[in-house]
Amino acid sequence: MSDEVVVKSKEKKYRGKTLEELKAMDTKEAAKYLTARSRRSLLRHPEFSDKFIKMCEEKNSRNKKIRTHLRDVVVVPKMVGMTIGVHDGKSFQNILITIEMLGHRLGEFAQTRKRVAHSGAGIGATKGSKAIKK
Repeated sequence: MSDEVVVKSKEKKYRGKTLEELKAMDTKEAAKYLTARSRRSLLRHPEFSDKFIKMCEEKNSRNKKIRTHLRDVVVVPKMVGMTIGVHDGKSFQNILITIEMLGHRLGEFAQTRKRVAHSGAGIGATKGSKAIKK
């Protein structure tokens, strides 16, 4: 046995296909590897996602930020690696698209509601607060 240890970096795959293989496919072919709801959406309206990808690639080539209000766009393989600002109702949240996000919608990664952090009870909220004078 040799003392050499061969460390092979684990390549990320999506349903048995590498990212390069998925990016080489067109949108209709790549849709076959997505979940049913995403596949149905892409096959019914492939021009919608193609138009969005084209717009993203144009802005990337000009080094402009990609910002969108379109929360219902399905993440396709050509979008992996892009940083997209998705509107959450108040501001744009920058989201780095990874291979695990394929088939999901952009809106799933930009939460519209924030966690509520309650403070102490106000005046009139409890019986003990009646004793407090203004």
